[in-house]
Amino acid sequence: MESMFRLMDQEQEVTTTTNRCIWVNGPVIVGAGPSGLATAACLREQNVPFVVLERADCIASLWQNRTYDRLKLHLPKKFCQLPKMPFPESFPEYPTKRQFIDYLESYASRFEINPKFNECVQTARFDETSGLWRVKTVSNAESTRTEVEYICRWLVVATGENAERVVPEIDGLNEFTGEVIHACDYKSGEKFAGKKVLVVGCGNSGMEVSLDLANHFAKPSMVVRSSVHVMPREVMGKSTFELAMKMLAWLPLWLVDKILLVLCWLVLGNIEKYGLKRPEMGPMELKSVKGKTPVLDIGALEKIRSGKIDVVPGVKRFDGNRVELVNGEQLEADSVVLATGYRSNVPYWLQESEFFAKNGFPKAANSGWKGRTGLYAVGFTRRGLSGVSMDAVKIAQDIGSVWKLETKQPTKRSTASHRRCISQQF
Repeated sequence: MESMFRLMDQEQEVTTTTNRCIWVNGPVIVGAGPSGLATAACLREQNVPFVVLERADCIASLWQNRTYDRLKLHLPKKFCQLPKMPFPESFPEYPTKRQFIDYLESYASRFEINPKFNECVQTARFDETSGLWRVKTVSNAESTRTEVEYICRWLVVATGENAERVVPEIDGLNEFTGEVIHACDYKSGEKFAGKKVLVVGCGNSGMEVSLDLANHFAKPSMVVRSSVHVMPREVMGKSTFELAMKMLAWLPLWLVDKILLVLCWLVLGNIEKYGLKRPEMGPMELKSVKGKTPVLDIGALEKIRSGKIDVVPGVKRFDGNRVELVNGEQLEADSVVLATGYRSNVPYWLQESEFFAKNGFPKAANSGWKGRTGLYAVGFTRRGLSGVSMDAVKIAQDIGSVWKLETKQPTKRSTASHRRCISQQF
């Protein structure tokens, strides 16, 4: 099934191949999402030149091309702003998708960040002989295939936790007679009005897609295979996340979890009777240990209570347009939305096994921003955009301290500096 989803953006037939080798006088940043932009901005403030590589044709391609229309930031804007530039005061507490994209575009403009678009990194490896990183990219444009090798001292991996969609292997899914899409291709429930839609997944995306479908008069059934923490987005007008952060500054983790669960019960009531069983581990501990984010309810639970969203157990198999559940029940579906999440794509291109694990995340979560031999990672600590900002600041300071020491250059701001190698063929 996953191979079907990968049959996208087929490469056009090319007639000419151009090879180039470029020396980068500073770090190469792979990825022009919030992580890459934040790191680039902090490097700019440290007067360190850089090059940003992006496989898509725009910044923040996940936000621009793979999110649904009704999406808003789930946390208050002060926890989502990038370093050196707050959100405009006119923005609401929870900015919309469009507002966040506008903010990122303004951010890139302010810090003069100009990524090299449509350059897909094929491999990145550390050359022990030269002590440098060799990053190979491919881009196709107007019947010309361009292969470029960037050579640099520092490599910043900023492709993030959500680079590739996860498509589960479910018996019979390939033969399902209706439409099957991943949540990254879902835009609005408008076209599903009156249809029976099976939403596979009950995280924040699954809950919000189900809510959007219900609001557009579809008939969603949401698959809940395992336990899940559902929390109110706000308690008495205050952000639940902000409340948790304030308590964690003074109280132990286990006590904060106890308080949060009491507040959840007071605000939401007993959600287990609707098929939403809570994990044994508390919400903040679960996030810290396993990286599993609690669901912040913005209206889906009310739809579940009213019967406009059905909660069903795991799927055993598909048969035509029928779905057999693990409890033996069967239901019909016109369409399926796979809200089954994303994963890192780092193992596909980074030839390194000491710092990154096979799952594409740094092995050491607490020190997951810095490896050896000039390798850095930003946006992999499972702490959202606030974690991205912390990583970016530390990376820029670390590289900047070496840069200033070796160049002896004071305060003048630098622009991205790179030059071609003497040899253009490789």
